[in-house]
Amino acid sequence: MIASLSGIVKGISTTSAIVEVGGVGILVNLSPRVVAGLHVGSHVSFHTTLLVREDSLTLFGFEDAKSKELFELLQTVTGIGPKVAQSALSVYDAPAIAAAIRNENGGILERIPGLGKKGAARVLLELKDKVSHFDESSASGKSLTFTWRDQIEGALLNLGFTQRDCLETLDALAEEISQSDEKQEIGALLRRALQIHGRS
Repeated sequence: MIASLSGIVKGISTTSAIVEVGGVGILVNLSPRVVAGLHVGSHVSFHTTLLVREDSLTLFGFEDAKSKELFELLQTVTGIGPKVAQSALSVYDAPAIAAAIRNENGGILERIPGLGKKGAARVLLELKDKVSHFDESSASGKSLTFTWRDQIEGALLNLGFTQRDCLETLDALAEEISQSDEKQEIGALLRRALQIHGRS
């Protein structure tokens, strides 16, 4: 089992990166959220898990141990495979997902592409007692609070936006917000995000 990986980024796509380790380029599947922070030539380190199937070996990478653990935990739920598990970590970070499960907030989980209402219900049922150790200080010190970015991103994904479109739109929106002293409601931010996307 390949538990971790460190090397130089040689190539990037929307959901993966090629990391050179000892002269060998290794393809690592990543969430678009992680890919967005990568640059060719930079040194990276990932926690990894290797998915072994009859016809393929697929390596998944994560920015921290909690994300990797949650990715593996989600796949213990009936009907959830690596694609949906990775999709979950594209929309929210690990402690945020764990908080939604602990608080039985199915509405948050339903925003995850590929999960849906029935899938969210299964996650709540099967994992509620298994996420108590995911706390506020875990996963890169990120808060359990759902930021405006998380909420807008979830809404845009539900509207059919690609992950790349989401990131570009959110970055443009964040720049506008940073230049304004006005506090805006989520609804207003979503309308503005749609306007930004419409002009691109």
